[in-house]
Amino acid sequence: MGARAPNPADALLAKPLDPLTYDAATHCVKHPSRGARLLQAWLERHWRGSSWGILRCELWGRHSASLHAEGRALDWHLDASKAADRASAQRLIALPLAPDTDGNPFALARRMGVQEVIWHSHAWFGGGDTLQPYTYCYDRPGKRKRHLDPTQAHMNHVRIGLNHRGAAGRTSFWTSALGRR
Repeated sequence: MGARAPNPADALLAKPLDPLTYDAATHCVKHPSRGARLLQAWLERHWRGSSWGILRCELWGRHSASLHAEGRALDWHLDASKAADRASAQRLIALPLAPDTDGNPFALARRMGVQEVIWHSHAWFGGGDTLQPYTYCYDRPGKRKRHLDPTQAHMNHVRIGLNHRGAAGRTSFWTSALGRR
């Protein structure tokens, strides 16, 4: 078995662990959040792929919106049909969901304020150890739909959504030197 990849959350073990919270979006804003811009810059420095953007006004109903509407979701372009991109996306998703050396679950996700990850027809919304089937891609009995839009199914990008503290850049990761490296 290979060595475990270093988890940046391990450098923050002396700080209190950020809570795992999910904050729904309700409205549209005019600018991307500070935390989403920090996340984008961090990924640009450390990860394969490129940004497909943060902000777009997507209202679903009264007081219901996409995290993109509040500037709290980043789409990171990695294509599931390409082996290198698929491997990079799998590592990108595994890192925030992994425990730190103290065994704290979802350590980096909590420290960054990540509340959701969607990729290749699967999603994580702040619970469970792995991504689960993404409802857009599956019918009620759990069978995968045949004709999926690759963007809506998140087959050509990873969506990373932030909670309010993460979006404000007020989590232990973003307020430490790690968030600027």
